[in-house]
Amino acid sequence: MQKLISGSSLRNNDNMAPVAISEESGNGTIGVAELKKAQANKPEDHEPMFINPFYSPSAGNQDDDDYQYAKYKPHFPVVNWEPLTEIAVTDRGHFADSSKTALLSAAQKVKHLTPAIGTELVGIDLRQLTNQQKDELALLVAERGVVFFRDQELNIHEQLDIARHFGPLHKHATTPIPREPGLEEVHIVYNDAARRPDSSAFSKIELWHSDVTYEIQPPCTTSLKVITGPEYGGDTLWSSGYALYSSLSPGMQAYLEGLTALHSAVAQADGSRAAGLHVRREPVENIHPVVRVHPVTGWKSVYVNPGFTRRILGVPKPESDTILNFLFHQIAENVDFQVRFHWEPNSIAFWDNRVVTHTATFDFWPQTRHASWRET
Repeated sequence: MQKLISGSSLRNNDNMAPVAISEESGNGTIGVAELKKAQANKPEDHEPMFINPFYSPSAGNQDDDDYQYAKYKPHFPVVNWEPLTEIAVTDRGHFADSSKTALLSAAQKVKHLTPAIGTELVGIDLRQLTNQQKDELALLVAERGVVFFRDQELNIHEQLDIARHFGPLHKHATTPIPREPGLEEVHIVYNDAARRPDSSAFSKIELWHSDVTYEIQPPCTTSLKVITGPEYGGDTLWSSGYALYSSLSPGMQAYLEGLTALHSAVAQADGSRAAGLHVRREPVENIHPVVRVHPVTGWKSVYVNPGFTRRILGVPKPESDTILNFLFHQIAENVDFQVRFHWEPNSIAFWDNRVVTHTATFDFWPQTRHASWRET
């Protein structure tokens, strides 16, 4: 399955976010003195609400009067969707020329951002891609993990058209969709000054994930477009499962190849319900190999993530915990496996969820972070 994301507005603010971590509402910067005063006025028996931005999506504020992209703000329809089943999908990378000449020759410049992961193509208009070039993009994403483009004027409907070339589109069970009708296959990511993520509710490692790996047939390609962004902050990082697998000893590689792991949607559904939101499809748990072989490249990749992988099956729990903890820390902390991308207006990223994990930075509060995505 493939995933598409278009993103919008992170309003600029001349001040860095304050270091105090108390959650407050409002559009202005809140100083430490004000936060201390607010804390002192809280009743002693007040039960704090811990906000994990990964499991509890935000609806944001309702101040839409001058917001250009209000029709793409979060909407949580009360509808019910049937459980997903496996469907036959042929990866479009199989149809690509291995040299990728049609795609790469159209670029003014091809920039590999790190040896292990990440390539930027300069000078390509995604609206003009031929089907052959789209197939070669699928192959390049499978090989490099994530591919970036800047200065892209395509709209959300044109972005969906590219997504559909890669395969059938996934509809998310809990995350918001746009207010604009007919876009149920678009997922909205939105945070503004109305709610500040609470660092006591989660660790940074927990935010690393590959999208919806709990599904019976998880997605392949995802795209994310940012329409406006801050001068600094709001970056996204990706980590290569290929590089992680290749870094391991032959003995560890062989050991992991014989294992499977449980991936669960339960925590994400519980987080939505705790926020008073409707869950459109009942949460599922599915088992996937710890090491996957990419169907096009034939390369092996570690396929676990802190967000959704709960335990390795068929081994004692202490062994499962130890192995997963090791792999999770390699994903989050080994910079040799990672690429970090700073968004500019109209930047787009395409990545392959089968071979990379990713995370967002939450360093932009009280500014707005608004993105939409899609998966196949």
